[in-house]
Amino acid sequence: MKNYLNFNLTGKKVFPIWLLFYCSFLIPYVYILIIIQRAQMGEIPPLYIYPVFICLFLIALILIFYISKLMIEHISYKEKTIVFEGKFAEFIGIVLLGYFLSIITLGIYSPWFVRNLHSFFIDNSSCDSHKFKFQGKGGGLFKIITFTFILPLIFLMIFMVSYLMNNSGVTPRSIVVFQQLIIWCLMVPYMYLVHKWFVNIDFKDYNIRWETNFWESCGKIALELFLSIITFGIYMPMAVLKLYKYFSERTVVKNQEITRKFGFDSDDLNDFLFIWGQLLLTVITFGIYYPWSICNVYSRLIGKTYLQ
Repeated sequence: MKNYLNFNLTGKKVFPIWLLFYCSFLIPYVYILIIIQRAQMGEIPPLYIYPVFICLFLIALILIFYISKLMIEHISYKEKTIVFEGKFAEFIGIVLLGYFLSIITLGIYSPWFVRNLHSFFIDNSSCDSHKFKFQGKGGGLFKIITFTFILPLIFLMIFMVSYLMNNSGVTPRSIVVFQQLIIWCLMVPYMYLVHKWFVNIDFKDYNIRWETNFWESCGKIALELFLSIITFGIYMPMAVLKLYKYFSERTVVKNQEITRKFGFDSDDLNDFLFIWGQLLLTVITFGIYYPWSICNVYSRLIGKTYLQ
Protein backbone atom coordinates (compact mmCIF):
# COMPACT_ATOMS: atom_id res chain seq x y z
CA MET A 1 0.00 0.00 0.00
CA LYS A 2 1.31 3.45 -0.96
CA ASN A 3 1.24 6.09 1.77
CA TYR A 4 1.99 9.49 0.25
CA LEU A 5 3.85 12.38 1.81
CA ASN A 6 2.32 15.83 1.69
CA PHE A 7 3.76 19.34 1.42
CA ASN A 8 1.30 22.17 2.00
CA LEU A 9 3.49 25.27 2.25
CA THR A 10 2.25 28.10 0.02
CA GLY A 11 4.07 30.95 -1.65
CA LYS A 12 1.90 33.39 0.30
CA LYS A 13 3.49 32.24 3.57
CA VAL A 14 7.03 32.41 2.19
CA PHE A 15 6.62 35.72 0.37
CA PRO A 16 7.08 38.10 3.38
CA ILE A 17 10.43 36.48 4.25
CA TRP A 18 11.46 36.42 0.59
CA LEU A 19 10.48 40.07 0.10
CA LEU A 20 12.55 41.05 3.14
CA PHE A 21 15.49 39.10 1.72
CA TYR A 22 14.93 40.56 -1.75
CA CYS A 23 15.06 44.15 -0.50
CA SER A 24 17.66 43.79 2.27
CA PHE A 25 20.06 41.36 0.57
CA LEU A 26 19.80 41.17 -3.21
CA ILE A 27 19.66 44.92 -3.88
CA PRO A 28 22.60 45.80 -1.56
CA TYR A 29 24.53 42.80 -2.91
CA VAL A 30 24.20 44.00 -6.50
CA TYR A 31 25.28 47.48 -5.39
CA ILE A 32 28.40 46.06 -3.71
CA LEU A 33 29.27 44.06 -6.82
CA ILE A 34 29.20 47.31 -8.80
CA ILE A 35 31.53 48.96 -6.25
CA ILE A 36 33.94 45.99 -6.40
CA GLN A 37 33.96 46.16 -10.19
CA ARG A 38 34.89 49.84 -10.01
CA ALA A 39 37.63 49.02 -7.48
CA GLN A 40 39.14 46.60 -9.97
CA MET A 41 39.41 49.52 -12.37
CA GLY A 42 41.56 51.48 -9.91
CA GLU A 43 39.09 53.11 -7.53
CA ILE A 44 39.50 52.58 -3.78
CA PRO A 45 36.39 50.85 -2.34
CA PRO A 46 34.72 52.68 0.57
CA LEU A 47 35.30 51.17 4.01
CA TYR A 48 31.60 50.78 4.72
CA ILE A 49 31.31 47.83 2.32
CA TYR A 50 33.00 45.55 4.89
CA PRO A 51 30.36 45.92 7.63
CA VAL A 52 27.75 45.70 4.86
CA PHE A 53 29.19 42.30 3.92
CA ILE A 54 28.77 41.15 7.52
CA CYS A 55 25.16 42.38 7.55
CA LEU A 56 24.44 40.56 4.30
CA PHE A 57 25.94 37.38 5.75
CA LEU A 58 23.62 37.59 8.78
CA ILE A 59 20.61 38.31 6.57
CA ALA A 60 21.40 35.25 4.48
CA LEU A 61 21.58 33.14 7.66
CA ILE A 62 18.19 34.41 8.79
CA LEU A 63 16.68 33.50 5.42
CA ILE A 64 18.22 30.01 5.43
CA PHE A 65 16.97 29.31 8.94
CA TYR A 66 13.39 30.50 8.54
CA ILE A 67 12.88 29.11 5.03
CA SER A 68 14.23 25.73 6.18
CA LYS A 69 11.99 25.86 9.25
CA LEU A 70 8.93 26.56 7.10
CA MET A 71 9.83 23.80 4.66
CA ILE A 72 10.26 21.19 7.39
CA GLU A 73 7.11 22.16 9.29
CA HIS A 74 4.89 21.78 6.22
CA ILE A 75 5.81 18.19 5.41
CA SER A 76 3.38 15.59 6.68
CA TYR A 77 2.88 11.84 6.51
CA LYS A 78 -0.43 10.15 7.29
CA GLU A 79 -1.79 13.54 8.41
CA LYS A 80 0.98 13.87 11.00
CA THR A 81 3.05 17.00 10.46
CA ILE A 82 6.77 17.21 11.17
CA VAL A 83 7.56 19.51 14.10
CA PHE A 84 10.77 21.56 14.14
CA GLU A 85 12.07 22.84 17.50
CA GLY A 86 15.45 24.31 16.50
CA LYS A 87 16.28 27.82 17.76
CA PHE A 88 17.89 30.55 15.68
CA ALA A 89 20.41 31.33 18.44
CA GLU A 90 21.68 27.73 18.35
CA PHE A 91 21.80 27.79 14.56
CA ILE A 92 23.83 30.99 14.31
CA GLY A 93 26.16 29.69 17.05
CA ILE A 94 26.88 26.56 14.99
CA VAL A 95 27.47 28.67 11.86
CA LEU A 96 29.80 31.23 13.47
CA LEU A 97 31.83 28.58 15.33
CA GLY A 98 31.95 26.40 12.23
CA TYR A 99 33.23 29.21 10.01
CA PHE A 100 35.82 30.21 12.60
CA LEU A 101 37.16 26.67 13.07
CA SER A 102 37.12 26.04 9.31
CA ILE A 103 39.20 29.17 8.70
CA ILE A 104 41.82 28.52 11.38
CA THR A 105 42.17 24.86 10.30
CA LEU A 106 42.47 25.87 6.62
CA GLY A 107 39.25 24.06 5.77
CA ILE A 108 39.99 20.77 7.54
CA TYR A 109 37.12 21.29 10.00
CA SER A 110 34.61 21.92 7.16
CA PRO A 111 33.19 18.34 7.06
CA TRP A 112 32.40 18.50 10.77
CA PHE A 113 30.85 21.93 10.24
CA VAL A 114 28.60 20.54 7.49
CA ARG A 115 27.75 17.58 9.73
CA ASN A 116 26.72 19.87 12.61
CA LEU A 117 24.54 22.01 10.34
CA HIS A 118 22.76 19.03 8.79
CA SER A 119 22.36 17.42 12.20
CA PHE A 120 20.84 20.63 13.60
CA PHE A 121 17.92 20.51 11.18
CA ILE A 122 17.44 16.72 11.39
CA ASP A 123 17.85 16.26 15.16
CA ASN A 124 15.48 19.12 15.98
CA SER A 125 12.70 17.60 13.86
CA SER A 126 10.13 15.09 15.07
CA CYS A 127 6.96 13.36 13.86
CA ASP A 128 4.25 12.04 16.15
CA SER A 129 6.48 12.92 19.15
CA HIS A 130 9.34 10.75 17.82
CA LYS A 131 12.59 12.55 17.01
CA PHE A 132 14.77 12.06 13.98
CA LYS A 133 18.50 11.51 14.54
CA PHE A 134 21.22 12.02 11.94
CA GLN A 135 23.90 9.31 12.13
CA GLY A 136 26.48 10.62 9.63
CA LYS A 137 29.96 11.32 11.00
CA GLY A 138 32.20 14.27 10.16
CA GLY A 139 35.13 11.87 9.74
CA GLY A 140 33.21 9.93 7.10
CA LEU A 141 32.54 13.09 5.10
CA PHE A 142 36.19 14.10 5.49
CA LYS A 143 37.30 10.80 3.91
CA ILE A 144 34.83 11.20 1.05
CA ILE A 145 35.98 14.74 0.25
CA THR A 146 39.67 13.86 0.63
CA PHE A 147 39.81 10.66 -1.40
CA THR A 148 37.21 11.36 -4.09
CA PHE A 149 38.04 14.99 -4.83
CA ILE A 150 40.93 16.73 -3.07
CA LEU A 151 43.70 14.14 -3.59
CA PRO A 152 42.76 13.38 -7.23
CA LEU A 153 42.59 17.14 -7.87
CA ILE A 154 46.08 17.59 -6.38
CA PHE A 155 47.44 14.83 -8.65
CA LEU A 156 45.77 16.50 -11.63
CA MET A 157 47.33 19.86 -10.73
CA ILE A 158 50.78 18.23 -10.39
CA PHE A 159 50.33 16.65 -13.82
CA MET A 160 49.28 19.96 -15.38
CA VAL A 161 52.18 21.89 -13.84
CA SER A 162 54.64 19.21 -14.95
CA TYR A 163 53.22 19.29 -18.47
CA LEU A 164 53.47 23.09 -18.67
CA MET A 165 57.07 23.05 -17.44
CA ASN A 166 58.05 20.48 -20.06
CA ASN A 167 56.26 22.31 -22.87
CA SER A 168 57.34 25.92 -22.26
CA GLY A 169 54.02 26.87 -20.72
CA VAL A 170 52.03 26.08 -23.88
CA THR A 171 48.74 24.30 -23.22
CA PRO A 172 47.01 22.72 -26.25
CA ARG A 173 43.23 22.84 -26.35
CA SER A 174 43.13 19.04 -26.10
CA ILE A 175 44.87 19.19 -22.70
CA VAL A 176 42.39 21.81 -21.46
CA VAL A 177 39.49 19.60 -22.57
CA PHE A 178 41.16 16.62 -20.88
CA GLN A 179 41.52 18.60 -17.65
CA GLN A 180 37.85 19.63 -17.65
CA LEU A 181 36.77 16.06 -18.43
CA ILE A 182 38.77 14.70 -15.49
CA ILE A 183 37.25 17.30 -13.13
CA TRP A 184 33.74 16.34 -14.26
CA CYS A 185 34.59 12.66 -13.77
CA LEU A 186 35.78 13.43 -10.24
CA MET A 187 32.57 15.31 -9.47
CA VAL A 188 30.30 12.33 -10.17
CA PRO A 189 31.47 9.92 -7.41
CA TYR A 190 31.97 12.90 -5.10
CA MET A 191 28.35 14.02 -5.58
CA TYR A 192 27.03 10.48 -5.17
CA LEU A 193 28.96 9.65 -1.99
CA VAL A 194 28.25 13.03 -0.34
CA HIS A 195 24.50 12.76 -0.97
CA LYS A 196 24.51 9.16 0.23
CA TRP A 197 26.26 10.31 3.41
CA PHE A 198 23.47 12.84 4.00
CA VAL A 199 20.82 10.08 3.98
CA ASN A 200 21.56 8.22 7.23
CA ILE A 201 18.75 9.03 9.66
CA ASP A 202 17.27 7.09 12.58
CA PHE A 203 13.58 7.34 13.43
CA LYS A 204 12.24 5.25 16.31
CA ASP A 205 13.89 1.84 15.74
CA TYR A 206 14.22 2.38 11.97
CA ASN A 207 17.15 3.60 9.90
CA ILE A 208 16.59 5.57 6.69
CA ARG A 209 19.34 5.22 4.09
CA TRP A 210 20.14 4.61 0.43
CA GLU A 211 20.63 1.04 -0.77
CA THR A 212 22.48 1.72 -4.00
CA ASN A 213 25.19 0.30 -6.22
CA PHE A 214 28.19 2.61 -6.63
CA TRP A 215 28.91 2.10 -10.33
CA GLU A 216 25.28 2.02 -11.41
CA SER A 217 24.49 5.17 -9.44
CA CYS A 218 27.53 7.04 -10.74
CA GLY A 219 26.62 6.00 -14.27
CA LYS A 220 23.10 7.35 -13.79
CA ILE A 221 24.38 10.69 -12.45
CA ALA A 222 26.96 10.97 -15.25
CA LEU A 223 24.33 10.32 -17.94
CA GLU A 224 21.92 12.95 -16.58
CA LEU A 225 24.71 15.52 -16.21
CA PHE A 226 25.91 14.80 -19.76
CA LEU A 227 22.43 15.27 -21.22
CA SER A 228 22.03 18.52 -19.27
CA ILE A 229 25.35 19.85 -20.57
CA ILE A 230 24.86 19.02 -24.24
CA THR A 231 21.37 20.59 -24.18
CA PHE A 232 22.76 23.76 -22.57
CA GLY A 233 20.68 23.21 -19.43
CA ILE A 234 17.33 22.71 -21.15
CA TYR A 235 17.25 19.09 -20.02
CA MET A 236 18.21 19.95 -16.41
CA PRO A 237 14.68 19.71 -14.88
CA MET A 238 14.28 16.28 -16.46
CA ALA A 239 17.65 15.25 -15.02
CA VAL A 240 16.46 16.32 -11.57
CA LEU A 241 13.26 14.30 -12.00
CA LYS A 242 15.11 11.21 -13.22
CA LEU A 243 17.62 11.32 -10.36
CA TYR A 244 14.93 12.06 -7.78
CA LYS A 245 12.94 9.03 -8.92
CA TYR A 246 16.05 6.82 -9.13
CA PHE A 247 17.26 7.57 -5.60
CA SER A 248 13.77 7.75 -4.07
CA GLU A 249 13.17 4.16 -5.13
CA ARG A 250 16.45 3.14 -3.51
CA THR A 251 15.77 4.84 -0.18
CA VAL A 252 14.78 2.28 2.43
CA VAL A 253 13.35 2.43 5.94
CA LYS A 254 14.39 -0.67 7.83
CA ASN A 255 14.95 -2.30 11.19
CA GLN A 256 15.90 -5.88 12.06
CA GLU A 257 12.48 -7.20 11.01
CA ILE A 258 10.95 -4.88 8.42
CA THR A 259 12.18 -3.17 5.25
CA ARG A 260 10.02 -0.53 3.57
CA LYS A 261 10.86 1.46 0.44
CA PHE A 262 10.13 4.93 -0.84
CA GLY A 263 8.92 5.54 -4.37
CA PHE A 264 7.90 8.31 -6.74
CA ASP A 265 4.98 8.42 -9.20
CA SER A 266 6.64 10.13 -12.14
CA ASP A 267 4.95 11.79 -15.08
CA ASP A 268 8.12 12.88 -16.85
CA LEU A 269 6.84 15.17 -19.61
CA ASN A 270 4.19 16.97 -17.54
CA ASP A 271 6.51 17.30 -14.54
CA PHE A 272 9.28 18.61 -16.82
CA LEU A 273 6.99 21.24 -18.39
CA PHE A 274 5.62 22.19 -14.97
CA ILE A 275 9.08 22.84 -13.52
CA TRP A 276 10.14 24.83 -16.59
CA GLY A 277 6.96 26.89 -16.31
CA GLN A 278 7.74 27.74 -12.69
CA LEU A 279 11.32 28.68 -13.62
CA LEU A 280 10.18 30.96 -16.44
CA LEU A 281 7.65 32.71 -14.20
CA THR A 282 10.42 33.33 -11.68
CA VAL A 283 12.69 34.79 -14.37
CA ILE A 284 10.13 37.10 -15.98
CA THR A 285 9.06 38.45 -12.57
CA PHE A 286 12.72 39.11 -11.64
CA GLY A 287 12.49 36.63 -8.75
CA ILE A 288 9.29 37.96 -7.17
CA TYR A 289 7.43 34.75 -8.05
CA TYR A 290 10.15 32.55 -6.49
CA PRO A 291 8.22 31.69 -3.25
CA TRP A 292 5.31 30.32 -5.28
CA SER A 293 7.68 28.58 -7.69
CA ILE A 294 9.64 26.69 -5.03
CA CYS A 295 6.50 25.77 -3.06
CA ASN A 296 4.70 24.52 -6.17
CA VAL A 297 7.66 22.38 -7.26
CA TYR A 298 8.19 20.92 -3.78
CA SER A 299 4.46 20.25 -3.42
CA ARG A 300 4.40 18.40 -6.73
CA LEU A 301 7.51 16.30 -6.02
CA ILE A 302 6.87 15.51 -2.36
CA GLY A 303 3.15 14.93 -2.96
CA LYS A 304 4.00 12.18 -5.46
CA THR A 305 6.53 10.55 -3.13
CA TYR A 306 5.30 7.59 -1.14
CA LEU A 307 6.39 4.97 1.39
CA GLN A 308 5.18 1.42 0.99
